[in-house]
Amino acid sequence: MPRASAAAAAETARAVLAAATRQFAERGFAAVSLDDVAEAAGVTRGAVYHHFRNKAALFAAVAAACHDEVADAVVAAAEAAGPDPAHQLSAGSHAFVDAITSGPALRVLLIDGPAVVGWEEWRRLDEVGSASHLREALEAVGVDDELVDVVTMLLSGAMNEAALWLAQHPDDNTARERTHRALDRLLGAFP
Repeated sequence: MPRASAAAAAETARAVLAAATRQFAERGFAAVSLDDVAEAAGVTRGAVYHHFRNKAALFAAVAAACHDEVADAVVAAAEAAGPDPAHQLSAGSHAFVDAITSGPALRVLLIDGPAVVGWEEWRRLDEVGSASHLREALEAVGVDDELVDVVTMLLSGAMNEAALWLAQHPDDNTARERTHRALDRLLGAFP
């Protein structure tokens, strides 16, 4: 019987996390209540509290999951690009822009994330996710040890800003293509 209970609890936690992800992405942190999440997940508010201490803790779990999804997309694209470090850097960077602007990642990570989880926690999540992969790719293409940290932050910031810019141009059919062309120019500056 405990196995069934543990499995049911895990399924409830997944349902709450999925519902919260949808709610936060569609409406933003401030407009979502735990009652909204519970209703969307088909559980009680008590079930939400059983798995997550409060709304901020639930949002932090959603943000961590979004960071993981973006990092997974970056790694998959880089690995699919073959053994050339420059191709891996390019593929991973383009995948980052696409992953962070699709689904819940944009609103959760770039709009609400820094304010809700705090800048230091947001940076930590980014560092263990896509920023660490970006740093490794920059090292692999030959960016000097002395500059790799600052180049990582500059390129990461540029891609985050590009993602926000894309969000402001949802009806511009050429915005994504122009973003990727501009990203290619930035990446062309590296050895």
